Amino acid sequence: LDKIPFHPYYSYKDLLGFALLLTTLISLSAFTPNILGDPDNFTPANPLSTPPHIKPEWYFLFAYAILRSIPNKLGGVLALLLSIMILFLAPIIHLSKQRSMTFRPLTK
Repeated sequence: LDKIPFHPYYSYKDLLGFALLLTTLISLSAFTPNILGDPDNFTPANPLSTPPHIKPEWYFLFAYAILRSIPNKLGGVLALLLSIMILFLAPIIHLSKQRSMTFRPLTK
């Protein structure tokens, strides 16, 4: 097998990919800063009327969906905390004897 050293080849390849993505992100935010924003967030605020539907940003949508689906406030907060705790406890309560990813379907 031919092996190539990690540092000069893969380091430069990853550095080039990082530079391209960073350039894309900076140019996107510099030339078109509002392209990814929700248009409802750009309407001027009216202190006399509440908007009919307030939509959170995309990274809070899972919490918003959980809180809206349960009518009781305490139940919604408990369901939100439980959903987050499940994500933290999933690796701890993993009961399989096999720990490697070698025999999993995604790696075949």
